[in-house]
Amino acid sequence: MEEKVTIDLGEQTLTISCGKMAKLAGGSALVQLGGTVVLVAASAAKTASPNRDFVPLTVDYRERTYAAGKIPGGFFKREGRPTEKEVLSSRLIDRPVRPLFSKHFPYETQIMATVVSSDQENDADVLALVGASAAMNLSDIPFPEPIAGVRVGRVNGEFVVNPTVKQLDESDMDMVVAGTADNIIMVEGGSRELPEGAIVDALRFAAEHIRRIVAIQRDLVGRAGKPKRALLQPPDTSELERTLDDTYRTRLRQAIRIPGKEARQEEVDRIREEAVAALKERFPEQESYVGKILHDLERDELREMVLTEGVRADGRSPDEIRKVTVEVGLLPRTHGSCLFTRGETQALSVATLGTKSDEQRVEELEGQSWKSYMLHYNFPPFSVGEVRPIRGPGRREIGHGALAERGIEPVIPADSRFPYTIRIVSDILESNGSSSMATVCAGSMALMDAGVPIKAPVAGIAMGLIKEAERVAVLTDILGVEDHLGDMDFKVTGTREGVTAFQMDTKIGGISFEVLSQALERARAGRLHILDIMADALPQPRAEMSPFAPRIIILNINPDKIREVIGPGGKIIKRITEETGTQIDIEDSGEVRIAAVNSDGGRLPGQGAERRRVRRVRRDRAGSGRAAPHLRDRPQADRAHRGRAQCRRHRDGEGDRRGPRREDQAFAQGAVARARRCYGLGGRRRTRPRSGRSRARSGPRPGPAALAHRVLEATKGGRGPRPSCSNRVAGRPATRRLVRRPL
Repeated sequence: MEEKVTIDLGEQTLTISCGKMAKLAGGSALVQLGGTVVLVAASAAKTASPNRDFVPLTVDYRERTYAAGKIPGGFFKREGRPTEKEVLSSRLIDRPVRPLFSKHFPYETQIMATVVSSDQENDADVLALVGASAAMNLSDIPFPEPIAGVRVGRVNGEFVVNPTVKQLDESDMDMVVAGTADNIIMVEGGSRELPEGAIVDALRFAAEHIRRIVAIQRDLVGRAGKPKRALLQPPDTSELERTLDDTYRTRLRQAIRIPGKEARQEEVDRIREEAVAALKERFPEQESYVGKILHDLERDELREMVLTEGVRADGRSPDEIRKVTVEVGLLPRTHGSCLFTRGETQALSVATLGTKSDEQRVEELEGQSWKSYMLHYNFPPFSVGEVRPIRGPGRREIGHGALAERGIEPVIPADSRFPYTIRIVSDILESNGSSSMATVCAGSMALMDAGVPIKAPVAGIAMGLIKEAERVAVLTDILGVEDHLGDMDFKVTGTREGVTAFQMDTKIGGISFEVLSQALERARAGRLHILDIMADALPQPRAEMSPFAPRIIILNINPDKIREVIGPGGKIIKRITEETGTQIDIEDSGEVRIAAVNSDGGRLPGQGAERRRVRRVRRDRAGSGRAAPHLRDRPQADRAHRGRAQCRRHRDGEGDRRGPRREDQAFAQGAVARARRCYGLGGRRRTRPRSGRSRARSGPRPGPAALAHRVLEATKGGRGPRPSCSNRVAGRPATRRLVRRPL
């Protein structure tokens, strides 16, 4: 039986229903906002997988192109590997759900969210988050309480809940907040250099709507929820815990005070190995619990040291930042580079400038767009002293890269002011702390080193939290062990003026607004400290770009004259690019962008004339004044030319009367086939038209087909008009005019 609950969110209605679709899943929910609908199903395995040190949860978010009335591109015409948007949305659902899972539920659990309808106005990611909570609470999986998520925008100074795509274009904030009825669990988003107070106000605004969505979920679960499974009761390990506490707690207390990451971890591993060897005979059935108990002891000691003594693992105070060094311009042939080191975290970022043709095409349910600014984050295994195969970017790398990209994006100059495609690549060389925040700092400096006129440098810092009852300690610039054993990871990026991006994850039930406000103020102080160090290395963007970077000139012509610039088949624009060594992009508006490969501005004076002289020599040697000169260097073109030359000699009464060689005739026929494919003339060629008249009587088809027909007739019989040697017949498509779509 179908059950349904609704609530008004702003100007739209949110609907959650169950009992109609995916009834064999453990729990399922259908969430709708406007014309966007998401189906979410949650299921758990029937058999347990005990002795795991992590929550066995998998979250997958998928978008079906039929949801927007589209057919996928590519050869297979079906959805393939997850896109970047799908990966980020999967992480958005996973991060608030995972902390609430019980560690005593050792059953493989999967949450699957599928976008089945999209109005291309309302994003489906927050709907999938709400659906995941509803499906979990409706199922037999012991999930403690409902959660909800909303997107917050700010248009003309007013907060908007779940803004549409059009409203987000006008908004100076894009924030996703997830939480329970009482606390905030996860925050993700960016802003246009807003002050910290505006971020806290947005969180309070989101919390009000989260409570309302949680309330209707409770109503739905009360009507259609299933009985919950019992949690797996762990064995009694109290005697083993006492033994480990008495024997190894003192050594662990000393080990966590070792400043260096490697030395500290080696000592902890040594203690664990000794404990397993000493107790495996005494506790043979509980050997696998030794590591878990020692981990809990290490956690307790580190947290107590911070809360009681105000001293952290590496000896710093809670608000102290590790030593920061910044080096710019250290790679000679790149357009811009920076090596940023903060303690034992090191990022090498390189900025590369490209032309309009280097833009990335992005196809989503909301439509197609072009990205002229990209940031890619790489986390090689040697950065943490590990060995593992490289199999492309994982979810973590995509998520960290997206956060860093969002942090720098507000200061990127407009395309009209700086018409370059910008790509930043960050390779993490060392990692003990927030490498994504190091990427933001290094990426910002690499842009300045490349001469990109960014609005202001951007820095980032990660905040942590230790909370035991009423005792709270906010940590600045957290270490990896403090992230692992702490309660919060709150990353904040920004300029001196305000915040540009933020991301918060928790390991406890939630964080109060007072703690969040304190963390934001501490992050601001740390950010300003790092910005001062960055300013000492490079106070402002370089006045001149690298000599190896391209140079772009923008001209404007009458749109009616675009065809004359391109020429028939791209003949004129090809000749210009060949003689000058430049790249030319023309928009429908009449804007012409001329890009030279380096600071020389194209080829030096006189080089164009020299190239023309060389082509004339090659043309004379080839014996054909009408052949396209750039085809003389291609062996396959020479074969086609030999076939056409034999046809010409046969027509004039010279040479072999048998016509062209068979291999040359075959190549010419292949060229015709390629020309037909390039110009939309695909399909099998009919020997007789439908009317019954022969092709010879009906005459050749107009346009490119007529040209192809002439070549084919000439190679077959050795008679007829002289074939042309244009690019179309030779299988080279004409120059494509790229039209840049608005971002």
